[in-house]
Amino acid sequence: MVNKNVFPFVGMVMVVMSQSGGMVINKAAMSDGMNKYVMLLYSYVISTFLLLPFPILHYFSRSDERTTTLTFSSLWSFFLLGLIGCSGQILSYVGIELSSPTLASAMLNLIPAFTFLLALIFRMEEACWRDLRTQAKVLGTAVSIGGAFVVIFFKGPAILNNTQSTTLSLQFSQQVNWILGGFFCACDSFLGALWYIYQTSIATKCPELMVMVFFQSLFSTLECALFALFAVRDAEAWLLKLHTGWLAMLYQGIGANVIRFILLTWCVRRAGPLFCSMFKPVGIIFTVFMGAIFLGDHFYLGSLVGAVIIVAGFYVVMWGKAAQEDKIDIHYLESASCNNNVPLLQKNTA
Repeated sequence: MVNKNVFPFVGMVMVVMSQSGGMVINKAAMSDGMNKYVMLLYSYVISTFLLLPFPILHYFSRSDERTTTLTFSSLWSFFLLGLIGCSGQILSYVGIELSSPTLASAMLNLIPAFTFLLALIFRMEEACWRDLRTQAKVLGTAVSIGGAFVVIFFKGPAILNNTQSTTLSLQFSQQVNWILGGFFCACDSFLGALWYIYQTSIATKCPELMVMVFFQSLFSTLECALFALFAVRDAEAWLLKLHTGWLAMLYQGIGANVIRFILLTWCVRRAGPLFCSMFKPVGIIFTVFMGAIFLGDHFYLGSLVGAVIIVAGFYVVMWGKAAQEDKIDIHYLESASCNNNVPLLQKNTA
């Protein structure tokens, strides 16, 4: 009998590989002269058109029970979600252009730490400071943020492809770009955590999942278009040329935005968010090797040390979260067993 987590395991490996591949392809397209804002806008346009059938099928469905009327409140929520997501993507593209996909992949592991901090601020997370679980999450958050500073400020010698011979001024310029890129990627992770928090808070008033995804993509497209029109004044930058920019746009629009999200949503529903979040550090491995093979990127000692620290903090946070969930489940079972009207073993109606 096949283990129930085999397919989610394969699915999450594909999700991580697609995200890492997207970073590497985007970096290659930027190096080939493709404007990052134009590339992001075109990828959003592709995603929006691919998602367009879902709201059409939803609102022309014969089942009135599943049809949810869109209100101004829900549209405003989608607008804000799109704005947060679009802003994070822009920061991510800038960070990748200034630094490397490896650094961007390492910064993604800050999302659980930022999510925990935001959950505390918005009172979505319980904080019992004497409890070992809370202490573990706080410690893991601090360790992850500390690891991020190591990645950003301690570049160190190159471990892979250590054949560079640059001048002192060029090395200083590269170091400044590396630091700025790290901060942009860290800001992207913060917005990613904010996106998770806000999405959770509005989950009760959102319609069907794919309809929500479509409107977020639509608003992201409009918001990115307004930003790109002000940021890109060169008319030639908007012309579609036959180079890696085409591949990056198609890959990002179809693979990274649509297929990856659908696959990730299925894995979360099948195996739970904790199982899926454990795959984030795997992305660093894929990004390092893909960047070295296809881009000739250097892998620096600071990235290795900082990534190890971030991953260690990440798993400490996940342990504290898992232990807290186990405590809640045990408390529920004990309460249920004490209630004669609630059987301990519920019948599965799924």
